[in-house]
Amino acid sequence: MSAPITVALLGGGTVGSQVARLILEQSDDLAARIGAPLELAGVAVRDASRAREGVPSALLTDDATALVARGSDIVVEVMGGIEPARTLILQAMAAGSSVVTANKALLAADGAALYAAAAANGVDLYFEASVAGAIPLLRPLRESLAGDRVVKVLGIVNGTTNFILSKMDEEGADYADVLAEAQRLGYAEADPTADVGGLDAAAKAAILAELAFHTRVTFDDVSCEGITGVTAADVAAARDMGFVIKLLAVAERTEDGRGVIVRVHPTMVPRSHPLASVRDAFNAVFIEAESAGEMMFYGRGAGGAPTASAVLGDVVAVARNLRSGGHGPRESTYADLEIRGIDQARTRYYVNLDVADRPGVLATVARAFSDNGVSIQVVRQEGHGDDAGLIVRTHLAQDGDLSRTIEALRSLDVVKQVVGVMRVEGEAGS
Repeated sequence: MSAPITVALLGGGTVGSQVARLILEQSDDLAARIGAPLELAGVAVRDASRAREGVPSALLTDDATALVARGSDIVVEVMGGIEPARTLILQAMAAGSSVVTANKALLAADGAALYAAAAANGVDLYFEASVAGAIPLLRPLRESLAGDRVVKVLGIVNGTTNFILSKMDEEGADYADVLAEAQRLGYAEADPTADVGGLDAAAKAAILAELAFHTRVTFDDVSCEGITGVTAADVAAARDMGFVIKLLAVAERTEDGRGVIVRVHPTMVPRSHPLASVRDAFNAVFIEAESAGEMMFYGRGAGGAPTASAVLGDVVAVARNLRSGGHGPRESTYADLEIRGIDQARTRYYVNLDVADRPGVLATVARAFSDNGVSIQVVRQEGHGDDAGLIVRTHLAQDGDLSRTIEALRSLDVVKQVVGVMRVEGEAGS
């Protein structure tokens, strides 16, 4: 057996403590898979005086910089946030350490700098755990589909929002009530903004889009809308039409093949679509490729043990590279597609209108759609008198055209209120 491969761990929280535990408890299996033992050099934490279950106190340190400076073979970063994680990762690479990270926010904000530093220092950068936890997703996207052309990626990549929307669909509950339940159960943070505002999903969408389309995509390139505006009425209307609402991360190649659009927003999905059956806090990513066709990756997208599983998978891959003298994949941005705004996206829409109950209303509303280039697929009238309403579903339309249609509808005297607007994904045909 070869000399030990040393591993320094930055972060001893929910994920970090599980990574340390797995390295120590599964040492024999990991050594057999790698061909060399893994040796945990230290675990950097905020408070080294506080014990971590399963982690020897002698390994704990509150000096992350000094731990990185030792030049371990592999540095695992599970601290989260932009700083000091970015500085520590760059210092680790400069010291000759390969890096495994689960830091979606940093990768989405400044992944290019990390890739460049890895290449300049001849080390690896792996980040499977940054998107969808334990689901083996990024490596198949980056390696298994390297010979194919990805057309579109649809992902449920945030467990908190999927739990909330699943409960609203199953129980008919209001958003605020289910959010409170999610916080009680530990699915949502005390400040849930990153999850319910779509920010967490947007960071993951940027990472997925860069790998899928070989184009540099950052967090700022992603159009982002959260679920805070989704009402029980929206969920009920979706159910009545055979749909379920999901917060989707969508990355797609434009029809002319020269651009990519990345967006996160609540979406109506047909109940016949595989993503519709993803419930509770589970994640799933649905990929459409030219040759491989349609495929879906499904599993637990968060939690200490699932995320640690993905981190350890990367550690084993990097360790094998070190043993063989090889390297993992570098950044692939050769396609350099144009990043385009959501106004150029083409999808279908659901529009819920509160209207006056008098003759000619439907014709007036239909004209507003037609004048702005949006074709109506289905119209359903609900109620009478003061409770009169119209629910409209469109054929494929450009997002900018739909936005102009909504502006036109709001100016009509027969439209009291545009109650809700939502995109529809997963339907076949035009």
